[in-house]
Amino acid sequence: MQTFNSTEVAKRFGAIAQLAQREPVSVQSHGREQVVMLSPTEYARLRRLDRRVYSADALPASLRQAIAAAQPSAAARGFDHEVSRR
Repeated sequence: MQTFNSTEVAKRFGAIAQLAQREPVSVQSHGREQVVMLSPTEYARLRRLDRRVYSADALPASLRQAIAAAQPSAAARGFDHEVSRR
């Protein structure tokens, strides 16, 4: 991902917008990332992924395996005492 400052984007918007059709573009202001420009196609793809919902029995096998193999981080294990064990 290429990064441009907001002044440069204002001056070269057309060229940078064309670049955003091929790859995301980070726009910084005062040294901090403010926005990321991306193509409408990539935005639509991300929106579709955001809305994907599965019932437990319809989860893909790879996702079920990943969940089964997941281990909590050391920080998360610090909360184990809050779970009632019967």
